[in-house]
Amino acid sequence: MSEASAAPGTSAASATTTTSGASRASEASEAPVPTIAVTGSTGRLGGRVARRLAGRGVPQTLVVRRPERAPRLPGAVAVRGDYADRAAVGEALAGISTVFMVSASESADRLAQHKAFVDAAAEAGVRHLVYVSFYGAAPDATFTLARDHFHTEEHIRASGLAYTFLRDNLYAEFVPDLVGEDGVIRGPAGQGRAAFVGQDDIADAAAVVLSRPGDHSGVAYDLTGPESLTLDEAAVILSEQIGRTVTYRPETLEEAYASRASYDAPPWQLDAWVSTYTAIASGELDGVSDAVPRLTGRPATPLADVVRAVRG
Repeated sequence: MSEASAAPGTSAASATTTTSGASRASEASEAPVPTIAVTGSTGRLGGRVARRLAGRGVPQTLVVRRPERAPRLPGAVAVRGDYADRAAVGEALAGISTVFMVSASESADRLAQHKAFVDAAAEAGVRHLVYVSFYGAAPDATFTLARDHFHTEEHIRASGLAYTFLRDNLYAEFVPDLVGEDGVIRGPAGQGRAAFVGQDDIADAAAVVLSRPGDHSGVAYDLTGPESLTLDEAAVILSEQIGRTVTYRPETLEEAYASRASYDAPPWQLDAWVSTYTAIASGELDGVSDAVPRLTGRPATPLADVVRAVRG
């Protein structure tokens, strides 16, 4: 899963400081030096995690491609670091012991970017990596991007870093985006099921892990919602929440590729889009875990509640 959304900004004195990794040490006399770094804070999931840590009073380094877009949070320092730039990442992570790593934006070379980031983290002396992976990550996963997550996990294991994997099911916030302008969800998902999980639940779980990473070392958590739904069932929920009729219409593989051909996307991207649905059909995204309630101390959020919150 990738991150892509703008973040708010203010000029408050207590807000995020924009700096380079090299100059961060000079601020030690002014504020506690962060030992936790968060990537993806300009996106929806990373931003949620950063805000939760700030709410707990945890100093943090926000590693972002454009520091000026980082959220303005008390105790946070924004530093520049692109996953593929090992030197910049190494500088950004100097003195950091624990890193929250979201997956890079979807691209043909995303796995290479992940490996470069992990290598830079290990070289910088990071001790623990909390990686946002995917439910059912495997070398032969039906969902093509889940294969990248598997190989990233394997690279992290081989690096010698302590690790925790947060294997998220499909984002519940993503479900309304499946609906076409005509109110129809189209895809080759058959009557398979997925346990859509809310990003707030993921962020709450991540904040718990980051607060005491040693308690979660070597653990992979399957993060799911409280129910596993077919797309027919999801369509009924969407209809109730968004105030218009939504239906699900199964496609064949041939129809799925043909209906998406007009986007002129590269083959790997088309495969990812279509395999989102075929992974549901295969049963690989079915199953509800207790990881969210176990970590957060409260029930996981149903799809209906997530959609209602998104609509505001």
